[in-house]
Amino acid sequence: MKSFNLDKMNTELRDSLAHYRMGTKLDSIDLNSFLGLELKIHFKKEINCTHCATLIKKAYAGGYCYPCSIKLAECDMCILKPELCHYANGTCRQPSWGEANCMIPHYIYLANSSGLKVGITRGTQVPTRWIDQGAVAALPILKVSTRYQSGVFEKLFASEVKDKTDWRKMLKGNIEELDLEEKRDELFELFGESIDRMEGDFGAGEIEILERGLVTSINYPVLEYPEKVSSLSLDKHEVVGGTLLGIKGQYLIFNTGVINIRSHTGYKIELEF
Repeated sequence: MKSFNLDKMNTELRDSLAHYRMGTKLDSIDLNSFLGLELKIHFKKEINCTHCATLIKKAYAGGYCYPCSIKLAECDMCILKPELCHYANGTCRQPSWGEANCMIPHYIYLANSSGLKVGITRGTQVPTRWIDQGAVAALPILKVSTRYQSGVFEKLFASEVKDKTDWRKMLKGNIEELDLEEKRDELFELFGESIDRMEGDFGAGEIEILERGLVTSINYPVLEYPEKVSSLSLDKHEVVGGTLLGIKGQYLIFNTGVINIRSHTGYKIELEF
């Protein structure tokens, strides 16, 4: 048994296979090694803010107490909609956090998770972001200098390509293969004038068009995909688990259903194995 507060699973890509760990920074377990074995999550009826550790009844903005959710830059609406970034207006909640996380290179990418989607990620989060979304393949198509710029491009491409993942379809595993390079070229042709105009608006050296980017293929540790996706929640069940059949995205796939670990950030649990 191990006791800790849940956070998103740590991931690593090795030889095209996603590897997952759960626990604390100093004491974590290799989840891949538990495939086919019994694993149970016991909710201890305690939730702590992922930032200040305050005991809370309800988590906001993905694991925060209410005060943290309204004061931290990482909880602001511009994190979900980067095109709304207001750093340049001098109104960022935490300018130093914004400089470290938003005013740095970002990629706009195409991925195949539940089908074709467009997304953005910090350069430091490649390929973690793609694994978290359960993508089987991903291709960076543009590199920009700030999160705001990435959001503008994502919104542009989202008029043609979905920017959301259908998590149920993603977990069924029968994802049709896509030619991401071909899709990239189609977008470049369709939005060529807009891209050229944005290059001029943002200034020289702010945008890099990745015409020869490489596709990253990702396999997941899954013994068996569910025919019907049944969601499990610690808000409804004190104990969740069973035989671990797989891990994909931020989901554990049990013979009893699937649970999104990231959506339970801050929940104190005991892991029985």
